[in-house]
Parts: sequence; structure tokens; C-alpha cells
Amino acid sequence: MKLAFKLVTVLIVALVLGAGSVILVLRAGGLGNEVTVGPWETSLVTGSSQADPYTRARVAIGGLLALNRSETIYFTAPRDDAGDTLRVSCSYKVIGSDLPARWWSITLYGEDHYLVSNLQDRYSFGGETVAREKDGSFVITVSPDETDGNWIPTGGGQNGDTFTLTLRLYNPDERAAQNPGGIVLPRIAKEACLS
Repeated sequence: MKLAFKLVTVLIVALVLGAGSVILVLRAGGLGNEVTVGPWETSLVTGSSQADPYTRARVAIGGLLALNRSETIYFTAPRDDAGDTLRVSCSYKVIGSDLPARWWSITLYGEDHYLVSNLQDRYSFGGETVAREKDGSFVITVSPDETDGNWIPTGGGQNGDTFTLTLRLYNPDERAAQNPGGIVLPRIAKEACLS
């Protein structure tokens, strides 16, 4: 009886420690083999056969449904250019120019990894939908307050206090696919925050 009790106790402790360590690793972020370009982060193993089980779990939790690396490169920005966490109560300018891919988009996701609902049904801009400046560049405002032009609403906190921006490069050119760290990506500049 004592042996059975000890075995059950050891099994329960092992399960708790194992599950706890997996949860900690998954919440810690990072997908391994990471590349950072300004506030944007990507993993060289997302969407590849080299992805370990933890990377695959993070991708599944984050809802990326990652395509093969040669088809798409995913960058995520949880912070602005100054390194501050992106907050729904602040306004940001995403400033850039066309990216080296057949098609690209920038999408806002809430803390829960879902699109943030808004009255405008506006969640992203891409190379074919973004209005451009005279020089061909673009400026996207990400803000709780409506603005003219390219505006993505932050949703006022209904999906948490923070958000991330995801940049997708579909059918990236060969140089971008081989060296994602060498791509010039949009800046994310904080404008102001509500008190």
C-alpha cells in the first residue's frame, strides 16, 4: 500500500512539474532561432521542418497557421521602436515602404491573439489597400481614436491592455527569404497615450 501511494505521489509530482515547465516555456515567448529587426521579431524555424515541439505549440497557440518558410515570413512586434510594450491606450505611427514580397500585410491582434473587433471592421492594411504618401511610402495610424487615412483601431481594451502587430510577407523575394534580418521593416513610433 505504501509503495502504491509513493508511486502515485511521484507520478502526480512529475505531471505537475512537467505541465508547469511546458506552460512556462510557452508563455516565455520566443520561437527559437530568432531574428530581430527594430521592434519586429521572427523565427527562422517557424513554418519549417526544423521547428521543435515548443515552437509548434507556440505557433498553434498564437494562431499563425504558419505556411512553409519559403512561402511566408511572419514578423511580430509586441513593442514600439523605443522598446515600450504596445498599449491600446496609445497612438502609434507605422511608417514604411513596400516590402520585398509579392503581397504583404500588417494586422493588429489583441492580447488573446484574436482580431480586435471594431465598428469599422478594419484589422489590417496591405500593399494593395494602404494609401501612400507622394514618395510611395505609407503611414498607418494605430490608435484608439479615429483618424483620417490609414487607421487601425486598437479597440479600447476589449481584448486586453496590450496588442501586437503581425507583418506577413507572402512569397518573399529570394534575398528576404534567405536573410530576413536584412529586410528594412516599418518603424513603429509612439505618438501619445491617453491618461
